[in-house]
Amino acid sequence: MLEVEHLIVALVEPSHVQAQIIKAALAERGIDQVTVYETGADLFTALAVKLPDLVFSALYLSDMTGTDLVYTLRDTPAWADLPFILISSETNPYYLDPVRQAGTMAILPKPFSQAQLTMALGNTLDFLNAEQLDNDSADDFADLVVLLVDDSSTARRHVRTILEKIGFEKIFEANNGLEAIPLINSQLFDLVFTDYNMPQMDGRALVEYIRKESMQSSVPILMVSSEDNQGRLAAVEAAGVSAICDKPFGTEVVRKLVGQLLANRE
Repeated sequence: MLEVEHLIVALVEPSHVQAQIIKAALAERGIDQVTVYETGADLFTALAVKLPDLVFSALYLSDMTGTDLVYTLRDTPAWADLPFILISSETNPYYLDPVRQAGTMAILPKPFSQAQLTMALGNTLDFLNAEQLDNDSADDFADLVVLLVDDSSTARRHVRTILEKIGFEKIFEANNGLEAIPLINSQLFDLVFTDYNMPQMDGRALVEYIRKESMQSSVPILMVSSEDNQGRLAAVEAAGVSAICDKPFGTEVVRKLVGQLLANRE
């Protein structure tokens, strides 16, 4: 099993000062295999030779944004599952939500605390070690059927990867709630995993349909969302969602939530 001190890290940071601060914080956690790149292009050149275990990136680079960088990773098959952590002082959801959608282990502020770094590294190790942990786990999700609903193909791929890592093998996908309805009406599911914000039919409307109009009204529904409007989240809970998981989320968080939802159903 991979331990934190053995992580090989690629850090994309144009500021020499910031790079040294981040390297020092990683050294406190025992991580000394850190290579710094000033641009996204420099990172991509290096990735063609050897993959790290984890990529850290600033949001604003000279040749692209951290958002561009993570989407390039996700769109390149050889790099698609690389754990990614954004480090940024940006707080505007307009800039951060696309990174959340792409699949990130964490979004760390500048400056970040050791506690925040520890959480981010823990999520990374959970992701990297998930298949081994699955072999040791009492959970057996291989025979369960899950429906994954999200309008972002990149987000679906990230969630699908996590579900597969924790043992799911039978995964159906839909682009939004409207596309999910025919599947709901033709296939029995053990779990529905849905985003909140989607066109045509959002997560709340899908939850309401499943609970009130479908033949499997008791199926556990796990909603994943970066939504921070408490009124909207309260409405989703009232509609009958079983649990809400924030983006970004850890692999073990998903494993535990799914385990609890399925246990409660039994």
